[in-house]
Amino acid sequence: MRLRDLGDDFTWGVATAAYQIEGSPDADGKGPSIWDTFTHKKDWRGKTPVQDGTTGDVATDSYRRYPQDIALIADLGFDAYRFSVAWSRIQPTGSGKVNQAGLDYYRRLVDTCLEAGVEPWLTLFHWDLPQGLQDTGGWTNRETAHRFADYTQIMAEALGDVVQHWMLFNEPLNIVISGHLVGAFAPGKRSFPAYFASLHHVNLATGWGSRALRATLPDADIGTTQYLTPPIGSGFGPLADLAARSADAVLNRAFVEPIIGMGYPWEEAGILKGVKAYMRDGDVEEMTADLDFLGIQYYTRLRAPFLPIPGLWTVPQFGGGGGGAETTSLGWEIMPEGLGMVIDAMNAYGKFPRLVVTEGGASFDDVLADGRVHDPRRIAYYEDHIAQVADARARGVPVDGYFAWSLLDNFEWALGLVPRFGLVYTDYATQERIIKDSGYWFAEQLGGTARP
Repeated sequence: MRLRDLGDDFTWGVATAAYQIEGSPDADGKGPSIWDTFTHKKDWRGKTPVQDGTTGDVATDSYRRYPQDIALIADLGFDAYRFSVAWSRIQPTGSGKVNQAGLDYYRRLVDTCLEAGVEPWLTLFHWDLPQGLQDTGGWTNRETAHRFADYTQIMAEALGDVVQHWMLFNEPLNIVISGHLVGAFAPGKRSFPAYFASLHHVNLATGWGSRALRATLPDADIGTTQYLTPPIGSGFGPLADLAARSADAVLNRAFVEPIIGMGYPWEEAGILKGVKAYMRDGDVEEMTADLDFLGIQYYTRLRAPFLPIPGLWTVPQFGGGGGGAETTSLGWEIMPEGLGMVIDAMNAYGKFPRLVVTEGGASFDDVLADGRVHDPRRIAYYEDHIAQVADARARGVPVDGYFAWSLLDNFEWALGLVPRFGLVYTDYATQERIIKDSGYWFAEQLGGTARP
């Protein structure tokens, strides 16, 4: 299979996120985000929530080095660059006066993309809520959804003349479950009420944000992204099936179905009934989003062990493939067919005009030696997963893009700087960028100019 054989209408891109790459946390009037706060928080032992104790204060220094990074994207032959905007660069406290310096920065970034022949795909929210909004409840406060719609309109008015492709949210699952129930991600909440409230308010913000975009930019290409998994229940017979159905409702359907007008699937998972306390009349319609595409983000399946309280809760687990299943450096099971499964599941709704794989990738223990990084397992990972996309496309599924995660090794949230997902190796001591073999593989496939 040659990548370009998927057709001229298929988009090949790479993805990043603001907090993971930009650094410069207070440059040019930027306010703090919840990730600035979270990564600097220390417990009684003096340890932070980040495994290696690092922060995104520097990351890959892309706030200053973005021209170099965009040149790399062009050299690797990619059509598009999916990046996110740091909301607190635009509104330092999440509401009120606009910081023009922040808007100017993203205008320069977009202009640089266009000059390099790279199409900008803008994500409005990739987890870094302004701390000012968190101080008033963050996503547990319904008002935050209104503020998101305001911010969306600001960005549409500022960059709508140069950005055609817009994404509202990156992976609400991690905002809600990792951030408000498990507490592993910012803002570090561990609360069922916070889980219920944030789930509903992020879904509301998706609906309101989509309409704010559409009202301002009627011809824009508008989507949002979801972390999706083909949950497979552990156990035997009906218990395994019950666990799988409950996990599917909690991990997938609770985020997808509200934004297409179906409400919450609480009949499959009793825990979701807690959302009712935060719903108001008309909210099913308010959550329904006006979308041109759904962004599918897939890395591995989450397994769903059966627990003693049927239908209440199933614990998502990474990996767990057993039988010698190949895993990444993070222990995530490599299961390419899972991508095909979630593509088919989303297509089956019949509600999304198009599907785009907006993230896919793997972390391995990459080693820089003699100026090269040999990563054949990553190349194999992409070959196998892209084959699933090609198969779906051949069957008539309207999937028309694939974005590799990530352009660069970067700050990987609560895991710090240890995991390496990039097509380009980052030497954090010098900020030197070194293209890995996987990057050269894409360049050769896509007609880029980069060569070893």
